[in-house]
Amino acid sequence: MSVKLIINGAAGRMGKRLVALASADPELELIAAVDTASHPSQNADAGTLAGVGEIGLPLTHDFDAAGQVAIDFSSPAGLDMALEACSTAGIPLVVATTGLSDSQMQEIRQAAHKIAICWAPNMSLAVNLTMVLARQAAKALKHIPQGADVEIIERHHRFKEDSPSGTALKFGEIISAEMGLNRHVHGREGQCGARTRDEIGYHAVRVGDDPGQHTIVFGMLGETIELRVAASNRDCYALGALAAAKFLIGKEPKLYNMFDVLGLS
Repeated sequence: MSVKLIINGAAGRMGKRLVALASADPELELIAAVDTASHPSQNADAGTLAGVGEIGLPLTHDFDAAGQVAIDFSSPAGLDMALEACSTAGIPLVVATTGLSDSQMQEIRQAAHKIAICWAPNMSLAVNLTMVLARQAAKALKHIPQGADVEIIERHHRFKEDSPSGTALKFGEIISAEMGLNRHVHGREGQCGARTRDEIGYHAVRVGDDPGQHTIVFGMLGETIELRVAASNRDCYALGALAAAKFLIGKEPKLYNMFDVLGLS
């Protein structure tokens, strides 16, 4: 039996890919394509908006209480609506929206006492595997005599509104936990002095339609390690979110992540 799926943010760039891929997945039944009430494409066929032809499902601003799981790939404001609707209806939720505030993260943790929630700053299999590798590298380099400098460089499309990316910050969080580098520096300019030994540097690039690249640099004296992961299109994020939605079916209320989904915990 197919899983009844709701997509919030269905008219956005990622939402359209979710609609396209979910409508072609025999394990899923897309029952609601949701976006803000003010969206100019309200009531248009969600499949047509996604470029896959009519699927007989109009874009709406209402959640369907019959849904078995929902994916939010919208905006911080859109997440507030999704979280309230899912908590009220008891629908598990995949949170793939980035740029969330500390208060929103606290609301997600509280809601996870009522419903199963999967939250991750990045839904990509390759990114999450690279996070595991980054943790291993950080753990190994923590005690080397010459020390290791860590810099994180991320590239995204010109339309991305938050900086640095949530994925870059998650890489930094993982590395900081292993190496004790508690100073987070965002860019450098002017006479800023020599690099301190307790910092992680972040650098954000915004160009064209780049769907996302992250490079983690571990710089030692005489040698360098670089971990690089790059997306060639947005489908990797959408496919990860769909896998997370399937994972949540039947799960108890709790805050899960992509490591749980992929068996990397």
